[in-house]
Amino acid sequence: MSIFLAGAGPDPLAFPDIFDRFALEAREHAGPGRAARIAVAVHPGSGNLPDLAAAYTEPLQARIECAVSVMPLEAGISPDAAALEDVDAIVVGGGLTPAYWEALHPAAAALRRSVARRTPYLGFSAGAMVAPQRALIGGYRINAVEVCGEECSEGLDPVDIREGLGLAPFTVDVHAAQAGTLSRAVGAVAAGLVERAVAIDENTAVVLAAAGDLDYEVIGSGNCWDVQRSGARAVVSVRPAR
Repeated sequence: MSIFLAGAGPDPLAFPDIFDRFALEAREHAGPGRAARIAVAVHPGSGNLPDLAAAYTEPLQARIECAVSVMPLEAGISPDAAALEDVDAIVVGGGLTPAYWEALHPAAAALRRSVARRTPYLGFSAGAMVAPQRALIGGYRINAVEVCGEECSEGLDPVDIREGLGLAPFTVDVHAAQAGTLSRAVGAVAAGLVERAVAIDENTAVVLAAAGDLDYEVIGSGNCWDVQRSGARAVVSVRPAR
């Protein structure tokens, strides 16, 4: 089962492939004769939780028979670890990355155990950014120099790298070409904050066959920008979707 890391929020019309692939894996994990149990973790922010959750749940319910459990992520309240381990698939939504990290970090071990038992994981935007071992949480300056627009900072000033969920061996940034965050990923590698970063375009995702895999598949309509440290330089290679 796979780990799907998407470069933006859910858009089943522009990017149906990710729901198609993920739903098939959730059904396979459930096995024959049983509805897939899917946990959907969403931080409501200032929005309406049912409306926000529907963007993730309805495309899955349209594809397979499933029982969806919505887990609201709120400050100071972590999701039930046992519930995360007793499901057939896990979806983590998009929004403020620091808020997702704060809520999910205490449950990181449970998430890793679940994925180690081949439970598929799907992270959209913030859900993709918190997934790696070294997670980029936000920020727009490195050594007081701007590396992306302040509107992409998530309310943080210096680029902030924290211990993530441990599902990918490289750091992830999102909205790469569309929001100009590719430069933040390059800056993080060039400054030695991380050894490798993958910046993902919108309507695009990387797919890892298992946690910790160094290689990945690219699906969707955009590119992934793979940034690796080489001596004192950051080297960027472009990985187009197939």
